[in-house]
Order: sequence, then C-alpha cells, then structure tokens
Amino acid sequence: MNSVPQSPVNNLCVYCGSRLGNDPNFEVAARELGHRLAAHDIGLVYGGGAIGLMGVVASAVSDRGGKVTGVIPEFLRQREIAFNDAEELILTEDMHARKRIMFERSDAFVALPGGIGTLEELLEVSTWLQLEQHEKPVIVANLFGYWEPLRDLLAGAVAGGFVDQSTVDQIRIVNNVEQLMTELGFPSA
Repeated sequence: MNSVPQSPVNNLCVYCGSRLGNDPNFEVAARELGHRLAAHDIGLVYGGGAIGLMGVVASAVSDRGGKVTGVIPEFLRQREIAFNDAEELILTEDMHARKRIMFERSDAFVALPGGIGTLEELLEVSTWLQLEQHEKPVIVANLFGYWEPLRDLLAGAVAGGFVDQSTVDQIRIVNNVEQLMTELGFPSA
C-alpha cells in the first residue's frame, strides 16, 4: 500500500537547460526536484538528454526508482547524449514531434532555468493555454530569480496592451521546489 499522497499530476513535463548554468544552486534544485518527483510517484517527461539540468533531473528521478520518459529527436541523440537509463526513450524525427509527444504524455509543465529552447517550449504551451487548447498547469520555477526578466517581459506586454493580465496569471510562478510541489498538489507539512 502506497502511503504517499496522490496528485492529479501523474506525469510532469520538465523543460530545462542542456547545460548546468553558472549557478551551482540550479543543479541542487534540479536534483531535489527529481528526488521529490520519484518520492511522490510522479513520472518525469522531458527532452531525453543526459547532460545539463536535463540530465540532473532525469538521473535524480531514476536513482530513486522513479519513472523517466525521455523524448529526443534523432539528430540530438549524440549532441545531448541520450539518457539511456530512461524507462522509456522515444526517438523522434524532429523537434515538432518531440514537443507533441511531451505534451500528450504530460499532465502539467514546469520550466526550470534554461536557454532559448526552454523558453520556446514554455511559451508554446503557455500560448496553447491562452488559446484554450488545454487546461494543464504551466509553472515557471523562478529559481534564484532566474526568470525575473521573463516576468518583466510579460508585465511589459500587459502594459503595452498586447496581452491581458488574466492570461499572464494563468502561468504560475514559484520560487523554489517546495512551492512547485505545492502547486502540484503536495502542500508542505
């Protein structure tokens, strides 16, 4: 019998960097998230790489016996070094197929620190949310203030009249892994 509380999120899509970034706290937080996902039996769906923050999250989930589903285009298999310890590693023809499969397999989305690809994936699922193509939670993990420039950009888009505040409010912003777990349905004890 599983004594761990259940969340409506069975599989979490995590967008994050294929690099570690300059702040070692990003790696620590990514590892903590992976451990917490495994502890709560939430499967990880992610870009399939074994390097950077992607690899840290996947390794942390796998090391604790959690389920890892990696989705990686064939052309990135060597560049991002596919995570071969994934329970399921799906090879796709291109980035569009990768993102579609990650979307379909996930109940919620979170963006940890990352680069242009992370930002693009986050904005795409946020756009789909705005266009009412899904109702899945979209969460920005603003770890150590990393996503403050995005927050400023969105505020500027509201001030400029290009987006409603209610649309921006659909994107949940948290500051640490504990708050992220609360958003996923696991309030702190």
